[in-house]
Amino acid sequence: MQIYVGNLSYQTGEGQIYSLFAPHGVIEKVQVIIDKFTGRSRGFGFVTMPNEHEAQAAIAALNGIELDGRTLKINQARPREENVSRPHRPPFNRSGSRRYRKSNYSSS
Repeated sequence: MQIYVGNLSYQTGEGQIYSLFAPHGVIEKVQVIIDKFTGRSRGFGFVTMPNEHEAQAAIAALNGIELDGRTLKINQARPREENVSRPHRPPFNRSGSRRYRKSNYSSS
């Protein structure tokens, strides 16, 4: 089961999260999400635990505790949503308006 760990301090590392979850069962993976532009933590991460009962126990025990001065939000991770594309919008014309003029489409 994948567990969401939110409201992390920017200084919190994967080792600290591993140590926090280790007493509650087997951990397959710990991942702190890093911003690709700044290179620092985005303030959340994920823990993968193979045993669902251990994972639920860890969520119940750890949700709301304080780590590095921040109250953690821990719950079961939701599936990632696909990006929904926006509807097509016509380009701006030179006047800054999105309206198309009949003259834009006339062929000469």
